[in-house]
Amino acid sequence: LFNDVPLGVRLFGTRNNNQWQYNIGAFRRIEKDTNSGLNDIGQRLRDDDVFAFNLYRQDFPVLGFTLQGTVVHNINREDDSNQFDRNGFLVRPAAIGDMRQHRYRVTYLGVNGDGHFGRANISASTYPAFGSDTRGTLAQQPQDIRAAFAAVEASYDFSWLRTRATVLAASGDKDPFDNKATGFDAIFENPQIAGADTSYWIRQAVPLIGGGGVALSGRNGVLPSLRSSKDQGQSNFVNPGVLLAGIGADADVLTTLRVIGNLNYLRFLNTSSVSVLRNQGTVDREIGTDVSAAIQYRPFFNQNVVLNASVAALVPGRGLKQLYQTDRTQYSVLFNVLLTY
Repeated sequence: LFNDVPLGVRLFGTRNNNQWQYNIGAFRRIEKDTNSGLNDIGQRLRDDDVFAFNLYRQDFPVLGFTLQGTVVHNINREDDSNQFDRNGFLVRPAAIGDMRQHRYRVTYLGVNGDGHFGRANISASTYPAFGSDTRGTLAQQPQDIRAAFAAVEASYDFSWLRTRATVLAASGDKDPFDNKATGFDAIFENPQIAGADTSYWIRQAVPLIGGGGVALSGRNGVLPSLRSSKDQGQSNFVNPGVLLAGIGADADVLTTLRVIGNLNYLRFLNTSSVSVLRNQGTVDREIGTDVSAAIQYRPFFNQNVVLNASVAALVPGRGLKQLYQTDRTQYSVLFNVLLTY
């Protein structure tokens, strides 16, 4: 929902030997560098504020499981001027609809859990979102935000092998021209689910309009939010939503070597918004099948040095074939080194 390094203040505390933990924070987002995605401290702060409160309860409802309740309020007031990135592309507002500036307020109420029930590991999250947008880019009128998100990933360990199953759903907008925006969008997402580091759909940006000026989904994102940029753009609650169902496995073949595999099937929940933007009739809901494999090598048995190599393929379904007029499978090959010191 919000994974960033902003400027802010935080009050936190614990009680009963850390069984209860809480955080209260207020943050102002920093403009990102267009090409690196890092904070660009040379620019002025964004007029985009995030207020967050969460409360953790460890070992609830069973030993080994942590339950969290959270409230996040996002106030975006970036409606005073157009913002272009360092490559000359318009990022605020997004280049869709009438391209008029707008501001929005949205509140997320979340219930999250992580831990295990016996040998079964569970990570789960759900967020309804509600608020208002002063001007929908397609509706050209104020809109009430009413959206929802839910995801669960369950895994089970068999000695050196962990098997996983994932289900994720984010609501989509049914009518981009009415006074309701029902497509779920995050503030600044970075999903760690469904093979995120290897998945083509999550890892790669999928351009839609203007050679990538507006993307179907952004880099390191699972939501098809139709934003100009995940780093510099505004949230967009008029989007097709997504349904993901996947399976995967992690195999520790050596103490230093892990082999990872994932298979995800993806569908839009409602394609009204993309049908309007592409002006080509009703688009099918099937996105396609995402298959990926990776190896992870830790030469020193710890997280100080981690080498990753992965390959992924997105086999287009009927919806992507209609949007891009091609049935070619898309491929991605990735190598990276993570250093922690």
